[in-house]
Amino acid sequence: MTGAPIDNSDEALSPFVEIPRSDWADLAKVTETPLTETEIEKIRGLGDFLDMAEVSDIYLPLSQLLNIYVSETQDLHKVTGSFLNKTNKRTPFIIGVAGSVAVGKSTVSRLLKELLSRWPTTPKVALVTTDGFLYPNAVLEKRGLMQRKGFPESYDRLALIKFVADIKSGKEVVSAPLYSHLTYDIVEGESVNVESPDVVIVEGLNVLQPPAPGQDVALSDYFDFKIYVDAPTREIEKWYLNRFEELRDSAFRDPASYFHRYAEMPLEDALTRAKEIWQDINLPNLIENILSTRSRATLVLKKGLGHRVESVLLRKI
Repeated sequence: MTGAPIDNSDEALSPFVEIPRSDWADLAKVTETPLTETEIEKIRGLGDFLDMAEVSDIYLPLSQLLNIYVSETQDLHKVTGSFLNKTNKRTPFIIGVAGSVAVGKSTVSRLLKELLSRWPTTPKVALVTTDGFLYPNAVLEKRGLMQRKGFPESYDRLALIKFVADIKSGKEVVSAPLYSHLTYDIVEGESVNVESPDVVIVEGLNVLQPPAPGQDVALSDYFDFKIYVDAPTREIEKWYLNRFEELRDSAFRDPASYFHRYAEMPLEDALTRAKEIWQDINLPNLIENILSTRSRATLVLKKGLGHRVESVLLRKI
């Protein structure tokens, strides 16, 4: 008896199938992007790239795929309820978006929020960043963690897991602490409410982390779909430094900004400090904690030069 030939290709051994950009773009079932150039301009992050072609080629097919996942999950919920003779309330579909500092995950998250809200099955889409679950700066300073801000231990992970668990359990209103990028700290007494959404996008550096030591549950255990925004490390560093320079000429000039001192020092000195921050904080966090979570994703967006997505990796089912 002759067996089937063995495929020794890398893709056959990978849990992902890699789809080139052109093939991925062909998957879109509609040709007209539901967003205007003005809306795309508002969504685009500082130092990031996003145009109509990128939306049509990459993110429109992705929103359609996510809509399929949401619809099928809703159907599975109904069938399961019928099997159990119960009519349980539908719970929100949760999407996690992870990746390095400056890789563009915030732009991806904002864009997906807008696209998904255009689908009739998911009109209410909420976006929550994990920044609100960072410990306040006073706590980080007391614990000697200010130079580890953004690392897993700088977050109140139990509060973050409870927040997502409450959403997944169907709680109608769930609150998250408010974070200010201007003051680089938690805004005391302020919060963001998530009220009965169809979809929740949770965006952050470490949202795909496995359980912390001593914990049985990971945040990602509550996600229905996981996205990792990937790019070569050297490119991410360039994007980080370019964004830093742009912020120095804009947001950092506000006297209330935590980083105002960089707007006042000579450009060369400011960029030298930015390189040190990348080398001492952001790069180690990427290598030690973030990159390893890429394999836990459902889908990986592989970026190349200029933030353009070159291919998409989709986990095999």
